[in-house]
Amino acid sequence: MHNYIESLIKLYKANANPDNAAPMAKYMKDLFPYLGIKTPRRKELFQEFIKENSLPQISELKQITLDLWDLPEREFQYVAIGLLKKYTNKWNEDFIDLFEQLIVTKSWWDSVDGLASWMVGEHFKRFPNIRDKYIDRWMRSGNMWLQRACLLFQLGYKEKTDEILMKNLIMSLNGSKNFFINKAIGWILREYSKTNAQAVINFVNNNELANLSRREALKWLKNQGKVGITN
Repeated sequence: MHNYIESLIKLYKANANPDNAAPMAKYMKDLFPYLGIKTPRRKELFQEFIKENSLPQISELKQITLDLWDLPEREFQYVAIGLLKKYTNKWNEDFIDLFEQLIVTKSWWDSVDGLASWMVGEHFKRFPNIRDKYIDRWMRSGNMWLQRACLLFQLGYKEKTDEILMKNLIMSLNGSKNFFINKAIGWILREYSKTNAQAVINFVNNNELANLSRREALKWLKNQGKVGITN
């Protein structure tokens, strides 16, 4: 284990709250143990640690991230994501392989969604030449979490959304019985509806989507009282 995180582990464990740990784990289907540190306090501790220890060299970042990911308590995976975000403008092109590894390891929506929208989304902006290669590979992988990442990496793109790619990915996965895929289809459409409402209305009206996807896609539009939605 990298010595950089030894004091971080001690700091977090010293602030563990067993009363919070059980319900936090239950909320995540008991897939991971928790220390019981809620988000505001976890972020305070992270900032306290960075202030005391500074940030590591980027050459050490991958190993530190993987060491944090290997720890059983879920808070340490959140710390890893927060640490990665601080290097957004410094990632090398090959960091995409680290993001892929994290997406398929200890996978659940709480880690995958942040990795997709924050890490992968920003990485494909910086290195557009690798985007199609990885999207194609992830879509073909059969891994539901990689496919969800393909759908969600454009969540923050707004007017820079590649609409053709978004629609192609949706239709490639349309008909899935998987909750997380259908939810992601609706989510990316809902976000894009805030940028191009008519494009989403037309897409939903012209394609037979899962009820969950359709409902999620139209949620914001209906709240805004938009017209032109059939059925």
